[in-house]
Amino acid sequence: MAQLFVVHPENPQSRLLTQAGQLLAEGGLVAIPTDSSYAVVARLDDKSAAEALRRLRGLDERHHLTLLCRDLAEISHFARVDNRQYRFLKLATPGAYTFILEATKEVPRRVSHPSRKTIGIRVPDHRIALAFIEAAGTPLMSTTLIPEGEDQPLNDAQEIFQRYGHALAAVVDGGPCSLSSTTVIDLTGQSPEVLRRGQGDLAAVGLD
Repeated sequence: MAQLFVVHPENPQSRLLTQAGQLLAEGGLVAIPTDSSYAVVARLDDKSAAEALRRLRGLDERHHLTLLCRDLAEISHFARVDNRQYRFLKLATPGAYTFILEATKEVPRRVSHPSRKTIGIRVPDHRIALAFIEAAGTPLMSTTLIPEGEDQPLNDAQEIFQRYGHALAAVVDGGPCSLSSTTVIDLTGQSPEVLRRGQGDLAAVGLD
């Protein structure tokens, strides 16, 4: 059964996040709040975690998992970023945007798209999410916590604990999140292409 960690939304207790991060290091999945909705995360170096994330959501291997990074410099370690893409990312991070980019060799094949070799990647604008990535000491694989067969993400930690406590190692309760997913923008073409409108404001990045 999952452990429940109730943390302060503005000043998350590092001790609690470290404890949750240890469960992540032991191979568990952890639900955390973000600036869009709650997400389930796992360590990038966990060989079975990508399959576990997809199984929890009922997703196939063609569905992009998202890599949560601490900053723009970390993005460029895991994705190929040219000058044009870098300028766009600098404008849009941190924020509730997921970017589709070509993955570098640092990204395991089990995580990237099987045919396109791309990865979803973002820097959340959320104190708890960023503090948890820092506590884990590594970027994290993630997927929005949308129950299989439903179309709305969950934003209440207590409900997540009740519904997924058997499948998760921990739930980090930082209070309610938005009910919107991230805005997804494909940066692999000649110009940015909006694949999904969500929480991220398109006008703020010059796309609306």
